[in-house]
Amino acid sequence: MHIVITGAAGFLGQRLVNQLLDRGELNGKAITRLTLIDQVEAPRPEVAGIESDCLALDITVPGVLDPVLQARPDVIYHLAAVVSGAAEEDLDLGMRVNFDATRALLEGCRAHGLAGTRLIMASSVAAYGGDLPEVLDDMTALHPQNSYGTQKAMCELLINDYSRRGLVDGRVLRLPTITIRPGRPNAAASSFASSILREPLNDEEAVCPVPTDLEMFVMSPGKVIEALIHGAEVPRADWAPFRAFMLPGITVTVAEMLEALGEVAGAEAVSRVRHEPDEAITAIVSNWPARFDTAKARRLGFEGDRDLREIIEAFIRERS
Repeated sequence: MHIVITGAAGFLGQRLVNQLLDRGELNGKAITRLTLIDQVEAPRPEVAGIESDCLALDITVPGVLDPVLQARPDVIYHLAAVVSGAAEEDLDLGMRVNFDATRALLEGCRAHGLAGTRLIMASSVAAYGGDLPEVLDDMTALHPQNSYGTQKAMCELLINDYSRRGLVDGRVLRLPTITIRPGRPNAAASSFASSILREPLNDEEAVCPVPTDLEMFVMSPGKVIEALIHGAEVPRADWAPFRAFMLPGITVTVAEMLEALGEVAGAEAVSRVRHEPDEAITAIVSNWPARFDTAKARRLGFEGDRDLREIIEAFIRERS
């Protein structure tokens, strides 16, 4: 089995690569080749029996993926994206990476006759927004309130239509806010959701830019990777009628996140979080819904975290 991953040098991409290598197979077939694509060359896996190609490519360049698609990959994980804050700040960049490159990838699949290739794209809770019901489901209309969410929503519609036409086997997973991400804060508007837990656990200060009563829909990195892998294994027919749905996260307030931090790491850890309101971040994140009926995801075998404490303790185990 040949698997392609865009955004392979990033946080999710690297975790996905490592998990696939540990498994050695996907959908009952042995993995024989990985093609890892990013702006910079991803680390090259050294595993017997698996050929690895690590390519530093700008996927916004027309035709740049043609040699990869000519090899007729079985599965494509499309994780490359400009995150929410950066997409809001630079419309042109967000459109090129988040939308234009996705459309080019779909057209490449069409041109090379990859009707049977499974294309899994990571979408986002940011695709929702506006005046919403208290609890959303997968068919709630998308009214994104920022450029990142709009770009993801457009991609969802394209993937659904190309799949309806039989041009590719597209699967879209709407990701909750991922916490706790390792590393340092990035340009995502939701970056604080990791930093207010990660930094105090690392004996560092963090800034909370939003009100503590703000609700968020969150999921751990480990559960997201499990979902990406499972997404390639669900039978094609089970994705109808629409090929995008929300993964089963958990609903928490920022206050509950800090409370869980205190339960695990003590009051001193909580004291390292400073509250400095940021209207721009609050305006973006407060439009993201936090309560979902994820019955379809659970029916198809996708699983979420039990609670915040489990997420925090998993991060501590991985860090040690």
